[in-house]
Amino acid sequence: MNTYTRPIQGSKSCDLPSAMSFANFYQLTRRCLTVLFIATASTANAQNATIIVGDTSGLVIRRNLYGQFAEHLGRGIYDGFYRSGKIRMDVVEALKKINIPVLRWPGGCFADQYHWKDGIGPVASRPKTVNTTWGMVTEDNSFGTAEFLTLCKLIGCQPYIAGNVGTGSPQEMKDWIEYLNFGGSSTLADLRKTNGQAEPYHVPYWGVGNESWGCGGLMPAETYATKYRTYALFCKNYPGSPLKKIAGGADADDYNWTETLMKNIPLWEMWGLSFHYYTRDDATNNPHSATQFDEADYFAFCKKALHMEELISKHGAIMDKYDPQKKVALVVDEWGIWVDTEPGTNPAFLYQQNSLRDALIAASTLNIFNNHCDRVKMANLAQTVNVIHSLILTKGDQMLLTPTYAVFDLYKAHHDAKLLPLKLASPNYTFKGDSIPAVNASASVTPDGIIHITLVNLDPKNEITVKTLSGHFANKRLNGKVLTSAKFTDYNTFDAPAKVAIRPFDQAHIVDNDLHITLPAKSVVELELKN
Repeated sequence: MNTYTRPIQGSKSCDLPSAMSFANFYQLTRRCLTVLFIATASTANAQNATIIVGDTSGLVIRRNLYGQFAEHLGRGIYDGFYRSGKIRMDVVEALKKINIPVLRWPGGCFADQYHWKDGIGPVASRPKTVNTTWGMVTEDNSFGTAEFLTLCKLIGCQPYIAGNVGTGSPQEMKDWIEYLNFGGSSTLADLRKTNGQAEPYHVPYWGVGNESWGCGGLMPAETYATKYRTYALFCKNYPGSPLKKIAGGADADDYNWTETLMKNIPLWEMWGLSFHYYTRDDATNNPHSATQFDEADYFAFCKKALHMEELISKHGAIMDKYDPQKKVALVVDEWGIWVDTEPGTNPAFLYQQNSLRDALIAASTLNIFNNHCDRVKMANLAQTVNVIHSLILTKGDQMLLTPTYAVFDLYKAHHDAKLLPLKLASPNYTFKGDSIPAVNASASVTPDGIIHITLVNLDPKNEITVKTLSGHFANKRLNGKVLTSAKFTDYNTFDAPAKVAIRPFDQAHIVDNDLHITLPAKSVVELELKN
Protein backbone atom coordinates (compact mmCIF):
# COMPACT_ATOMS: atom_id res chain seq x y z
CA MET A 1 0.00 0.00 0.00
CA ASN A 2 1.06 3.56 -0.66
CA THR A 3 -0.41 6.54 1.15
CA TYR A 4 -0.76 9.96 -0.43
CA THR A 5 -1.57 12.74 2.00
CA ARG A 6 -2.74 16.30 1.66
CA PRO A 7 -4.22 18.06 4.71
CA ILE A 8 -8.01 18.05 4.98
CA GLN A 9 -10.52 19.29 7.49
CA GLY A 10 -13.89 18.35 8.78
CA SER A 11 -14.18 14.81 7.42
CA LYS A 12 -16.93 12.79 9.07
CA SER A 13 -15.14 9.44 8.79
CA CYS A 14 -13.80 7.49 11.79
CA ASP A 15 -15.93 9.59 14.17
CA LEU A 16 -13.84 12.70 13.59
CA PRO A 17 -14.76 15.88 15.43
CA SER A 18 -16.21 18.62 13.27
CA ALA A 19 -13.13 20.81 13.63
CA MET A 20 -9.49 19.99 14.38
CA SER A 21 -5.99 21.03 13.46
CA PHE A 22 -4.40 19.70 10.28
CA ALA A 23 -1.78 17.92 12.42
CA ASN A 24 -4.37 16.20 14.62
CA PHE A 25 -6.44 15.28 11.60
CA TYR A 26 -3.41 13.77 9.92
CA GLN A 27 -2.57 11.62 12.94
CA LEU A 28 -6.14 10.40 13.36
CA THR A 29 -6.70 9.58 9.71
CA ARG A 30 -3.34 7.83 9.62
CA ARG A 31 -4.46 5.57 12.47
CA CYS A 32 -7.81 4.93 10.81
CA LEU A 33 -6.18 4.08 7.50
CA THR A 34 -3.58 1.86 9.13
CA VAL A 35 -6.39 -0.34 10.41
CA LEU A 36 -7.90 -0.31 6.95
CA PHE A 37 -4.57 -1.22 5.30
CA ILE A 38 -4.20 -4.26 7.54
CA ALA A 39 -7.72 -5.42 6.74
CA THR A 40 -7.20 -4.86 3.02
CA ALA A 41 -3.81 -6.56 2.95
CA SER A 42 -5.33 -9.66 4.53
CA THR A 43 -7.33 -10.27 1.37
CA ALA A 44 -5.10 -12.18 -1.04
CA ASN A 45 -4.39 -10.34 -4.29
CA ALA A 46 -6.83 -7.57 -3.37
CA GLN A 47 -6.63 -4.47 -5.55
CA ASN A 48 -8.41 -1.89 -3.42
CA ALA A 49 -7.91 1.79 -2.77
CA THR A 50 -9.63 4.09 -0.31
CA ILE A 51 -10.17 7.84 -0.31
CA ILE A 52 -11.27 10.20 2.42
CA VAL A 53 -12.65 13.35 0.78
CA GLY A 54 -12.28 16.41 2.97
CA ASP A 55 -14.44 19.49 3.15
CA THR A 56 -13.44 22.45 1.03
CA SER A 57 -10.04 23.83 1.94
CA GLY A 58 -10.69 27.33 0.62
CA LEU A 59 -7.86 26.81 -1.86
CA VAL A 60 -8.68 27.39 -5.53
CA ILE A 61 -7.46 25.22 -8.39
CA ARG A 62 -6.67 28.14 -10.65
CA ARG A 63 -7.48 27.66 -14.28
CA ASN A 64 -3.95 28.72 -15.21
CA LEU A 65 -2.71 25.32 -14.02
CA TYR A 66 -4.07 24.13 -17.38
CA GLY A 67 -1.96 26.49 -19.49
CA GLN A 68 -0.17 25.71 -22.73
CA PHE A 69 3.14 26.54 -24.38
CA ALA A 70 3.88 27.46 -28.02
CA GLU A 71 7.45 27.92 -29.21
CA HIS A 72 8.96 28.68 -32.59
CA LEU A 73 10.12 25.09 -32.84
CA GLY A 74 9.55 22.68 -35.71
CA ARG A 75 5.92 22.74 -36.80
CA GLY A 76 4.61 24.16 -33.53
CA ILE A 77 3.83 27.63 -34.89
CA TYR A 78 4.06 27.23 -38.65
CA ASP A 79 1.66 24.46 -39.77
CA GLY A 80 0.51 24.16 -36.16
CA PHE A 81 -1.11 27.45 -35.18
CA TYR A 82 -0.41 29.31 -38.41
CA ARG A 83 -0.69 28.09 -41.98
CA SER A 84 -0.49 29.90 -45.30
CA GLY A 85 -0.43 33.29 -43.57
CA LYS A 86 -3.52 32.62 -41.45
CA ILE A 87 -4.30 31.43 -37.95
CA ARG A 88 -5.74 27.93 -38.07
CA MET A 89 -9.32 28.16 -36.90
CA ASP A 90 -9.64 24.38 -36.48
CA VAL A 91 -6.91 24.55 -33.84
CA VAL A 92 -8.50 27.62 -32.27
CA GLU A 93 -11.88 25.91 -31.96
CA ALA A 94 -10.32 22.79 -30.43
CA LEU A 95 -8.51 24.87 -27.80
CA LYS A 96 -11.62 26.92 -27.06
CA LYS A 97 -13.51 23.70 -26.33
CA ILE A 98 -11.14 22.81 -23.49
CA ASN A 99 -10.96 26.41 -22.24
CA ILE A 100 -7.20 26.79 -22.29
CA PRO A 101 -6.54 29.71 -19.94
CA VAL A 102 -3.06 30.95 -20.83
CA LEU A 103 -0.58 30.48 -23.67
CA ARG A 104 3.18 30.99 -23.29
CA TRP A 105 5.22 32.31 -26.28
CA PRO A 106 7.69 32.67 -28.14
CA GLY A 107 9.80 30.17 -26.17
CA GLY A 108 11.47 28.28 -24.69
CA CYS A 109 15.03 28.51 -25.84
CA PHE A 110 13.87 30.49 -28.87
CA ALA A 111 12.85 33.38 -26.61
CA ASP A 112 16.44 34.28 -25.79
CA GLN A 113 17.31 34.81 -29.44
CA TYR A 114 14.03 36.52 -30.38
CA HIS A 115 13.97 40.25 -31.01
CA TRP A 116 10.40 41.46 -30.94
CA LYS A 117 10.77 44.24 -33.47
CA ASP A 118 11.50 41.57 -36.11
CA GLY A 119 7.88 40.43 -35.75
CA ILE A 120 5.85 43.66 -36.03
CA GLY A 121 4.58 45.79 -38.90
CA PRO A 122 3.79 44.68 -42.47
CA VAL A 123 4.67 41.02 -42.89
CA ALA A 124 6.37 41.57 -46.22
CA SER A 125 8.88 43.95 -44.66
CA ARG A 126 9.81 41.79 -41.69
CA PRO A 127 13.40 40.48 -41.68
CA LYS A 128 14.27 36.85 -42.15
CA THR A 129 16.41 35.37 -39.40
CA VAL A 130 17.87 31.97 -38.55
CA ASN A 131 16.43 29.77 -35.81
CA THR A 132 19.81 28.64 -34.52
CA THR A 133 18.28 26.72 -31.61
CA TRP A 134 15.90 24.47 -33.50
CA GLY A 135 17.27 23.17 -36.77
CA MET A 136 19.02 26.18 -38.36
CA VAL A 137 15.89 26.87 -40.38
CA THR A 138 14.79 30.24 -41.72
CA GLU A 139 12.41 32.19 -39.48
CA ASP A 140 10.43 34.61 -41.65
CA ASN A 141 8.81 36.30 -38.62
CA SER A 142 5.39 36.23 -40.27
CA PHE A 143 4.00 35.08 -36.93
CA GLY A 144 4.89 37.82 -34.51
CA THR A 145 3.44 39.86 -31.67
CA ALA A 146 0.17 40.90 -33.32
CA GLU A 147 -0.47 37.41 -34.64
CA PHE A 148 0.17 35.84 -31.23
CA LEU A 149 -2.12 38.27 -29.43
CA THR A 150 -4.81 37.80 -32.07
CA LEU A 151 -4.51 34.04 -31.54
CA CYS A 152 -4.96 34.50 -27.78
CA LYS A 153 -8.00 36.71 -28.33
CA LEU A 154 -9.58 34.14 -30.66
CA ILE A 155 -8.98 31.33 -28.17
CA GLY A 156 -10.08 33.48 -25.24
CA CYS A 157 -6.90 32.92 -23.23
CA GLN A 158 -4.36 35.15 -21.50
CA PRO A 159 -0.99 35.75 -23.20
CA TYR A 160 2.22 34.93 -21.35
CA ILE A 161 5.27 36.40 -23.07
CA ALA A 162 8.85 35.27 -22.39
CA GLY A 163 11.31 38.14 -22.74
CA ASN A 164 14.82 37.94 -24.16
CA VAL A 165 17.51 38.03 -21.48
CA GLY A 166 20.13 35.91 -23.27
CA THR A 167 20.78 38.11 -26.32
CA GLY A 168 18.50 41.02 -25.44
CA SER A 169 18.67 43.90 -23.01
CA PRO A 170 16.55 45.52 -20.31
CA GLN A 171 15.84 48.30 -22.79
CA GLU A 172 14.49 45.88 -25.38
CA MET A 173 12.12 44.22 -22.91
CA LYS A 174 11.07 47.57 -21.47
CA ASP A 175 10.24 48.80 -24.97
CA TRP A 176 8.20 45.70 -25.79
CA ILE A 177 6.10 46.20 -22.67
CA GLU A 178 5.58 49.87 -23.49
CA TYR A 179 4.64 49.02 -27.07
CA LEU A 180 1.99 46.57 -25.86
CA ASN A 181 0.66 48.09 -22.65
CA PHE A 182 0.90 51.90 -22.75
CA GLY A 183 -2.40 53.57 -23.62
CA GLY A 184 -1.09 57.13 -24.04
CA SER A 185 1.06 58.71 -26.69
CA SER A 186 4.71 57.76 -27.12
CA THR A 187 6.81 56.76 -30.09
CA LEU A 188 6.33 53.07 -29.29
CA ALA A 189 2.64 53.30 -28.43
CA ASP A 190 2.05 55.30 -31.60
CA LEU A 191 3.91 52.62 -33.56
CA ARG A 192 1.50 50.02 -32.18
CA LYS A 193 -1.40 52.18 -33.32
CA THR A 194 0.15 52.54 -36.76
CA ASN A 195 0.39 48.75 -36.89
CA GLY A 196 -3.35 48.44 -36.36
CA GLN A 197 -3.90 48.20 -32.60
CA ALA A 198 -5.31 51.43 -31.19
CA GLU A 199 -5.88 50.19 -27.63
CA PRO A 200 -3.17 48.66 -25.46
CA TYR A 201 -3.09 44.88 -25.24
CA HIS A 202 -2.74 44.79 -21.43
CA VAL A 203 -0.44 41.75 -21.42
CA PRO A 204 -0.09 40.69 -17.75
CA TYR A 205 2.32 37.74 -17.65
CA TRP A 206 5.99 38.30 -18.48
CA GLY A 207 8.78 35.80 -18.10
CA VAL A 208 12.19 37.36 -17.58
CA GLY A 209 14.22 35.02 -19.76
CA ASN A 210 14.06 31.25 -20.07
CA GLU A 211 16.33 28.54 -18.70
CA SER A 212 19.06 31.04 -17.95
CA TRP A 213 21.05 28.19 -16.41
CA GLY A 214 21.17 26.59 -19.90
CA CYS A 215 20.13 27.73 -23.36
CA GLY A 216 19.22 31.17 -22.01
CA GLY A 217 22.78 32.10 -21.10
CA LEU A 218 24.61 29.40 -19.08
CA MET A 219 24.44 31.67 -16.03
CA PRO A 220 25.12 30.84 -12.40
CA ALA A 221 22.09 31.44 -10.20
CA GLU A 222 23.67 34.53 -8.61
CA THR A 223 24.27 36.10 -12.03
CA TYR A 224 20.70 35.51 -13.12
CA ALA A 225 19.31 36.91 -9.85
CA THR A 226 21.24 40.13 -10.45
CA LYS A 227 20.06 40.32 -14.05
CA TYR A 228 16.49 39.65 -12.99
CA ARG A 229 16.52 42.55 -10.54
CA THR A 230 17.76 44.88 -13.27
CA TYR A 231 15.17 43.74 -15.81
CA ALA A 232 12.37 43.84 -13.25
CA LEU A 233 13.25 47.41 -12.32
CA PHE A 234 12.69 48.62 -15.87
CA CYS A 235 9.61 46.48 -16.63
CA LYS A 236 6.97 49.07 -15.79
CA ASN A 237 3.34 48.87 -14.78
CA TYR A 238 1.52 51.14 -17.19
CA PRO A 239 -1.97 52.40 -16.23
CA GLY A 240 -4.43 49.52 -16.36
CA SER A 241 -1.64 47.02 -17.06
CA PRO A 242 -0.08 45.68 -13.84
CA LEU A 243 2.60 43.12 -14.62
CA LYS A 244 2.95 39.64 -13.21
CA LYS A 245 6.68 39.06 -13.62
CA ILE A 246 7.97 35.51 -13.55
CA ALA A 247 11.58 34.70 -12.70
CA GLY A 248 13.24 31.94 -14.70
CA GLY A 249 13.57 29.10 -12.25
CA ALA A 250 15.31 25.80 -11.80
CA ASP A 251 15.99 22.81 -13.95
CA ALA A 252 14.19 19.92 -12.25
CA ASP A 253 15.88 19.27 -8.87
CA ASP A 254 18.32 22.18 -8.83
CA TYR A 255 17.19 23.35 -5.40
CA ASN A 256 20.15 25.67 -5.05
CA TRP A 257 18.79 27.73 -7.95
CA THR A 258 15.47 28.21 -6.14
CA GLU A 259 17.23 29.00 -2.86
CA THR A 260 19.48 31.59 -4.52
CA LEU A 261 16.63 33.38 -6.29
CA MET A 262 14.36 33.41 -3.26
CA LYS A 263 17.22 34.78 -1.17
CA ASN A 264 18.33 37.47 -3.63
CA ILE A 265 15.17 38.71 -5.37
CA PRO A 266 12.71 40.82 -3.36
CA LEU A 267 9.37 39.05 -3.16
CA TRP A 268 7.49 42.11 -4.38
CA GLU A 269 9.54 42.02 -7.60
CA MET A 270 8.22 38.65 -8.79
CA TRP A 271 4.73 37.30 -9.16
CA GLY A 272 6.07 33.84 -9.87
CA LEU A 273 9.13 31.61 -9.93
CA SER A 274 9.25 28.88 -12.56
CA PHE A 275 10.83 25.49 -12.82
CA HIS A 276 10.97 22.98 -15.67
CA TYR A 277 10.67 19.23 -15.53
CA TYR A 278 10.34 16.76 -18.38
CA THR A 279 9.55 13.08 -18.07
CA ARG A 280 12.49 11.82 -20.10
CA ASP A 281 15.55 9.58 -19.96
CA ASP A 282 18.57 11.79 -19.45
CA ALA A 283 20.66 9.03 -17.92
CA THR A 284 21.21 6.86 -21.01
CA ASN A 285 21.31 7.18 -24.75
CA ASN A 286 18.75 4.41 -25.18
CA PRO A 287 16.07 5.05 -27.80
CA HIS A 288 12.55 5.55 -26.45
CA SER A 289 9.86 5.35 -29.10
CA ALA A 290 6.63 7.27 -28.58
CA THR A 291 4.57 4.31 -29.77
CA GLN A 292 6.65 1.11 -29.58
CA PHE A 293 7.67 0.44 -26.00
CA ASP A 294 7.34 -2.36 -23.46
CA GLU A 295 6.19 -2.43 -19.85
CA ALA A 296 9.70 -1.66 -18.59
CA ASP A 297 9.61 1.64 -20.47
CA TYR A 298 6.01 2.26 -19.43
CA PHE A 299 6.80 1.75 -15.74
CA ALA A 300 9.99 3.83 -15.87
CA PHE A 301 8.26 6.82 -17.43
CA CYS A 302 5.27 6.64 -15.08
CA LYS A 303 7.69 6.63 -12.14
CA LYS A 304 9.58 9.62 -13.57
CA ALA A 305 6.32 11.52 -14.03
CA LEU A 306 5.29 10.96 -10.40
CA HIS A 307 8.62 12.51 -9.33
CA MET A 308 6.84 15.83 -9.96
CA GLU A 309 5.27 15.44 -6.51
CA GLU A 310 8.66 15.45 -4.78
CA LEU A 311 9.97 18.31 -6.90
CA ILE A 312 7.03 20.57 -6.08
CA SER A 313 7.22 19.69 -2.39
CA LYS A 314 10.93 20.43 -2.13
CA HIS A 315 10.93 23.62 -4.23
CA GLY A 316 7.85 24.70 -2.29
CA ALA A 317 9.54 24.07 1.04
CA ILE A 318 12.43 26.34 0.03
CA MET A 319 10.00 29.04 -1.08
CA ASP A 320 8.14 28.70 2.22
CA LYS A 321 11.26 29.73 4.14
CA TYR A 322 11.27 33.13 2.44
CA ASP A 323 7.58 33.40 1.56
CA PRO A 324 5.50 31.62 4.21
CA GLN A 325 2.34 33.35 3.02
CA LYS A 326 2.81 31.83 -0.43
CA LYS A 327 2.53 35.13 -2.26
CA VAL A 328 4.96 34.01 -4.98
CA ALA A 329 3.51 31.45 -7.37
CA LEU A 330 5.43 28.34 -8.34
CA VAL A 331 5.04 28.22 -12.13
CA VAL A 332 5.74 24.92 -13.90
CA ASP A 333 5.87 26.54 -17.31
CA GLU A 334 7.42 23.58 -19.12
CA TRP A 335 6.40 20.00 -18.38
CA GLY A 336 5.53 16.85 -20.29
CA ILE A 337 6.89 13.56 -21.59
CA TRP A 338 9.80 13.90 -24.00
CA VAL A 339 10.82 10.86 -26.04
CA ASP A 340 12.30 10.26 -29.49
CA THR A 341 11.05 12.07 -32.57
CA GLU A 342 8.96 10.13 -35.04
CA PRO A 343 10.97 8.18 -37.65
CA GLY A 344 11.46 10.12 -40.86
CA THR A 345 10.97 13.56 -39.27
CA ASN A 346 13.54 16.27 -38.60
CA PRO A 347 15.12 15.40 -35.22
CA ALA A 348 15.40 19.11 -34.38
CA PHE A 349 11.63 19.55 -34.74
CA LEU A 350 10.77 17.32 -31.73
CA TYR A 351 7.64 15.88 -33.34
CA GLN A 352 6.37 12.84 -31.42
CA GLN A 353 3.18 10.84 -31.34
CA ASN A 354 1.02 10.74 -28.23
CA SER A 355 -0.16 7.47 -26.67
CA LEU A 356 -2.46 6.41 -23.88
CA ARG A 357 0.65 6.31 -21.63
CA ASP A 358 1.20 10.02 -22.28
CA ALA A 359 -2.41 10.76 -21.34
CA LEU A 360 -2.01 8.83 -18.08
CA ILE A 361 1.14 10.83 -17.33
CA ALA A 362 -0.62 14.10 -18.11
CA ALA A 363 -3.59 13.22 -15.90
CA SER A 364 -1.34 12.16 -13.02
CA THR A 365 0.63 15.40 -13.31
CA LEU A 366 -2.52 17.51 -13.31
CA ASN A 367 -3.71 15.70 -10.18
CA ILE A 368 -0.41 16.64 -8.53
CA PHE A 369 -0.80 20.28 -9.59
CA ASN A 370 -4.37 20.39 -8.28
CA ASN A 371 -3.34 19.01 -4.90
CA HIS A 372 -0.56 21.60 -4.63
CA CYS A 373 -2.65 24.57 -5.74
CA ASP A 374 -1.66 26.46 -2.60
CA ARG A 375 1.71 27.09 -4.25
CA VAL A 376 1.44 26.04 -7.92
CA LYS A 377 -0.65 28.68 -9.66
CA MET A 378 0.34 28.30 -13.29
CA ALA A 379 1.63 25.46 -15.47
CA ASN A 380 2.19 25.16 -19.21
CA LEU A 381 2.27 21.86 -21.06
CA ALA A 382 5.12 21.58 -23.55
CA GLN A 383 3.89 21.92 -26.21
CA THR A 384 0.44 22.54 -27.61
CA VAL A 385 0.75 21.50 -31.26
CA ASN A 386 3.16 19.17 -33.10
CA VAL A 387 5.97 19.38 -30.51
CA ILE A 388 6.82 16.96 -27.66
CA HIS A 389 3.73 16.26 -25.49
CA SER A 390 1.10 17.73 -27.79
CA LEU A 391 -2.62 18.19 -27.48
CA ILE A 392 -2.98 18.48 -31.24
CA LEU A 393 -1.18 17.10 -34.29
CA THR A 394 -1.60 18.47 -37.80
CA LYS A 395 -0.83 17.23 -41.30
CA GLY A 396 -1.56 19.76 -44.01
CA ASP A 397 -5.15 20.83 -43.55
CA GLN A 398 -5.92 17.89 -41.26
CA MET A 399 -6.01 18.12 -37.49
CA LEU A 400 -5.84 15.31 -34.92
CA LEU A 401 -6.68 15.39 -31.20
CA THR A 402 -4.37 13.30 -29.03
CA PRO A 403 -5.21 11.27 -25.91
CA THR A 404 -3.66 14.08 -23.86
CA TYR A 405 -6.17 16.51 -25.35
CA ALA A 406 -8.89 14.24 -23.97
CA VAL A 407 -7.36 14.54 -20.49
CA PHE A 408 -7.51 18.33 -20.61
CA ASP A 409 -11.13 18.01 -21.77
CA LEU A 410 -11.96 15.80 -18.77
CA TYR A 411 -10.11 18.01 -16.29
CA LYS A 412 -11.50 21.38 -17.38
CA ALA A 413 -14.21 20.88 -14.74
CA HIS A 414 -11.58 21.72 -12.10
CA HIS A 415 -10.92 25.22 -13.49
CA ASP A 416 -11.30 27.81 -10.70
CA ALA A 417 -13.09 25.30 -8.45
CA LYS A 418 -12.21 24.92 -4.79
CA LEU A 419 -9.93 22.06 -3.86
CA LEU A 420 -11.39 19.16 -1.90
CA PRO A 421 -8.31 17.67 -0.23
CA LEU A 422 -7.96 13.91 -0.32
CA LYS A 423 -6.45 11.23 1.87
CA LEU A 424 -5.72 8.42 -0.57
CA ALA A 425 -4.53 4.89 0.23
CA SER A 426 -3.50 3.14 -2.97
CA PRO A 427 -2.22 -0.32 -3.76
CA ASN A 428 1.14 -0.44 -5.49
CA TYR A 429 1.83 -1.07 -9.12
CA THR A 430 4.93 -3.27 -8.94
CA PHE A 431 7.27 -4.13 -11.78
CA LYS A 432 10.42 -6.21 -11.33
CA GLY A 433 10.71 -5.39 -7.65
CA ASP A 434 10.08 -1.66 -7.97
CA SER A 435 6.80 -0.02 -7.00
CA ILE A 436 4.79 3.15 -7.48
CA PRO A 437 1.28 4.06 -6.28
CA ALA A 438 -1.19 2.62 -8.77
CA VAL A 439 -3.88 5.24 -8.14
CA ASN A 440 -3.72 9.02 -7.91
CA ALA A 441 -6.59 11.48 -7.71
CA SER A 442 -7.78 15.02 -7.09
CA ALA A 443 -11.16 16.57 -6.34
CA SER A 444 -12.88 19.95 -6.40
CA VAL A 445 -16.21 21.64 -5.88
CA THR A 446 -17.62 24.41 -8.03
CA PRO A 447 -19.33 27.51 -6.60
CA ASP A 448 -22.72 25.92 -7.33
CA GLY A 449 -21.83 22.78 -5.38
CA ILE A 450 -20.93 20.34 -8.17
CA ILE A 451 -18.17 17.93 -7.11
CA HIS A 452 -15.64 16.57 -9.61
CA ILE A 453 -13.20 13.77 -8.86
CA THR A 454 -10.49 12.74 -11.31
CA LEU A 455 -8.74 9.40 -10.81
CA VAL A 456 -5.91 7.62 -12.61
CA ASN A 457 -5.07 3.92 -12.50
CA LEU A 458 -1.50 3.46 -13.75
CA ASP A 459 -1.57 -0.33 -13.33
CA PRO A 460 -1.65 -1.63 -16.91
CA LYS A 461 -3.10 -5.04 -16.03
CA ASN A 462 -5.35 -4.79 -12.98
CA GLU A 463 -8.59 -2.99 -12.35
CA ILE A 464 -8.75 -1.40 -8.91
CA THR A 465 -11.76 -0.91 -6.66
CA VAL A 466 -11.82 2.52 -5.03
CA LYS A 467 -14.11 3.33 -2.10
CA THR A 468 -14.61 6.66 -0.40
CA LEU A 469 -14.94 6.79 3.39
CA SER A 470 -16.43 10.24 3.75
CA GLY A 471 -20.20 9.81 3.64
CA HIS A 472 -20.42 12.97 1.53
CA PHE A 473 -22.53 11.77 -1.34
CA ALA A 474 -26.09 11.36 -0.14
CA ASN A 475 -28.74 12.43 -2.66
CA LYS A 476 -26.17 13.05 -5.37
CA ARG A 477 -26.61 12.31 -9.07
CA LEU A 478 -23.52 10.63 -10.50
CA ASN A 479 -22.12 10.83 -14.02
CA GLY A 480 -18.82 9.43 -15.22
CA LYS A 481 -16.43 9.45 -18.16
CA VAL A 482 -13.40 7.28 -18.86
CA LEU A 483 -10.34 7.39 -21.08
CA THR A 484 -8.66 4.06 -21.74
CA SER A 485 -7.74 1.66 -24.52
CA ALA A 486 -6.67 -1.93 -25.09
CA LYS A 487 -2.93 -1.20 -24.91
CA PHE A 488 -0.88 1.55 -23.29
CA THR A 489 0.83 2.03 -26.65
CA ASP A 490 -2.45 2.89 -28.40
CA TYR A 491 -2.66 6.30 -30.08
CA ASN A 492 -4.82 8.22 -32.52
CA THR A 493 -3.96 8.56 -36.20
CA PHE A 494 -5.39 10.58 -39.05
CA ASP A 495 -6.96 7.34 -40.30
CA ALA A 496 -8.25 6.32 -36.84
CA PRO A 497 -8.69 9.61 -34.95
CA ALA A 498 -10.87 8.24 -32.11
CA LYS A 499 -9.04 5.06 -31.14
CA VAL A 500 -8.25 6.58 -27.73
CA ALA A 501 -11.22 8.75 -26.81
CA ILE A 502 -13.51 9.65 -23.92
CA ARG A 503 -16.35 7.19 -23.33
CA PRO A 504 -19.24 7.06 -20.83
CA PHE A 505 -18.32 5.36 -17.55
CA ASP A 506 -20.84 3.29 -15.57
CA GLN A 507 -18.60 1.49 -13.07
CA ALA A 508 -19.18 3.97 -10.25
CA HIS A 509 -22.06 3.79 -7.80
CA ILE A 510 -23.18 5.47 -4.59
CA VAL A 511 -23.58 2.92 -1.78
CA ASP A 512 -24.48 4.11 1.72
CA ASN A 513 -23.57 7.69 0.81
CA ASP A 514 -20.10 6.71 -0.43
CA LEU A 515 -18.64 6.02 -3.83
CA HIS A 516 -17.70 2.55 -5.01
CA ILE A 517 -15.64 2.82 -8.19
CA THR A 518 -14.07 0.14 -10.36
CA LEU A 519 -11.16 1.76 -12.19
CA PRO A 520 -10.20 -0.11 -15.34
CA ALA A 521 -6.53 -0.88 -15.85
CA LYS A 522 -4.53 2.01 -17.39
CA SER A 523 -7.40 4.50 -17.23
CA VAL A 524 -8.39 8.05 -16.41
CA VAL A 525 -11.84 8.51 -14.89
CA GLU A 526 -13.73 11.74 -14.23
CA LEU A 527 -16.77 11.69 -11.95
CA GLU A 528 -19.34 14.45 -11.51
CA LEU A 529 -21.68 14.55 -8.53
CA LYS A 530 -24.49 17.08 -8.31
CA ASN A 531 -27.70 17.50 -6.34
